[in-house]
Amino acid sequence: MMENNAVKNIIMAILFFVFLGLIIVGQKTVSVANLGMEFIGLAGLLVLLYLYNRKYK
Repeated sequence: MMENNAVKNIIMAILFFVFLGLIIVGQKTVSVANLGMEFIGLAGLLVLLYLYNRKYK
């Protein structure tokens, strides 16, 4: 049970940096594709935030 939780936390941390990177890279140039990258990054961060807060309801 403890290894499962640690693996889940590591995966969520990696995904956090991936989604944050999508937002930062998407912000560098003005285009529809980069706006889409930013939206994907934002949606990913919101999903991670939801998954994190779900256990504290």
